[in-house]
Amino acid sequence: MAEINWEQPYCGEGNNCFRLGTDHEGNAFIAVLGQEDCHLTDSREALQQMIRDIKAGKADHLL
Repeated sequence: MAEINWEQPYCGEGNNCFRLGTDHEGNAFIAVLGQEDCHLTDSREALQQMIRDIKAGKADHLL
């Protein structure tokens, strides 16, 4: 398993904290803070697109 370089946690309102990470093979990861062993994996491009979509308000209905 590749080593994941986790970013500092991002915590929204109500302490819903998650972490983003990447590895040297071009994979991107997202996990709930404290549950990094149970993460979702995708490409960096997919993670970048997800972040762009969130910033554009396309995920507001999920919050």
